[in-house]
Amino acid sequence: MSEDWSAVAKAINERAHEVGMTQRELSETSRVSLAIVRELQRNTVQRRRSTRTLEALSLALGWHPRHLSAVLYGHQPPAPGDPVELRVGDGVPERLAAIEDRLTELTEQLAEINANITTVISRDTQDSP
Repeated sequence: MSEDWSAVAKAINERAHEVGMTQRELSETSRVSLAIVRELQRNTVQRRRSTRTLEALSLALGWHPRHLSAVLYGHQPPAPGDPVELRVGDGVPERLAAIEDRLTELTEQLAEINANITTVISRDTQDSP
């Protein structure tokens, strides 16, 4: 089954525009890192994403949790009120992938915080008499 990440990017971009949501707002609402939201919207990095990442983004955009997964695989997305069915792919490997994605997000956030702290310290050192 082939994955169509460009269709996911298009769907996210169109819906975010439709509801007037910025990348930052989408990141905050979905609790998906801004870096990953950017990668998906720009379709710059095509790699396996956890089901939970796509579900969080779908929900933040007001869709059914499986909407973006359906788009990814070229299926008709479910309506927002449709029931959420467990799938065979909702086991330990997918949960581990979700943990790995979250660790990546946290690592990126820590690197950004570290860079900000370094900038502030550098600025304070230069301003000291």
